Amino acid sequence: MTTAETPDDGPILLRTDEDGIATLTLNRPGSGNSLSHALVAELSTALARIADDRDIRVVVLAANGRHFCTGHDLKESVATRTGSEKLASNLDCNAMMQAIVALPQPVIAKVQGTATASGCELMASCDLAVAAQSARFATPGVNIGFWCYTPQVALSRAVSRKHALEMLLTGELYGSDEALRMGLVNRVVPDGELDEAVSMLSVAIASKSAAAVSRGKRSFHAQYDLDRADAYAHVEAVIPEAFETEDTKEGIAAFLEKRPPRWKGR
Repeated sequence: MTTAETPDDGPILLRTDEDGIATLTLNRPGSGNSLSHALVAELSTALARIADDRDIRVVVLAANGRHFCTGHDLKESVATRTGSEKLASNLDCNAMMQAIVALPQPVIAKVQGTATASGCELMASCDLAVAAQSARFATPGVNIGFWCYTPQVALSRAVSRKHALEMLLTGELYGSDEALRMGLVNRVVPDGELDEAVSMLSVAIASKSAAAVSRGKRSFHAQYDLDRADAYAHVEAVIPEAFETEDTKEGIAAFLEKRPPRWKGR
């Protein structure tokens, strides 16, 4: 959360594309990259466009400035007068978080500085997360007499129940090594190596079949909350169709012929 008074200049969300990797960069550094109504709308629009872009195989979610994302813009939230306006704002943000999960392409959070409250939720909603050594994480709503209601949804699906409750109940900042131990992030690297680490991970994933990755991501999230028997039933239903895709046939042929595969993305 932030109460920063400093206005931000220029676009609040930047996008760059290179070699099938789209990087979305939060650009409200003067406000801790807090999630204003406008930034949530920009993210939602960008995600919708990327979902239909077959040239994009991986998405990196990054941020400019000292912080990754400090949560909702608290000053803006206080200025939102009616309960119905607050609900509409929360629904828009919730939909944006779910769009990350539903996106056909995997999303990697590139985390520097702090990721707090809905900023922690944003990071936890991504498929993977790489953090700088100095990064810090918290769900601090309890510190201001509130509860991080929506952040707990993504958080409790990224870490164990007890770890999630510890973060929610204490509101404390946790270091990157603790976040790694909890499973909140995949990797922790020295601050000066964050760019290279995220680039290497993105390139590795982008080299795979976009069709297989998209189907796999969708299947992973679909089976995750099912009980074991239903999860097996789910994968048993999707496997026959997957074997008939062009990329699966190509991948098997390439393996048997000992040559690099030539992906078609379908």
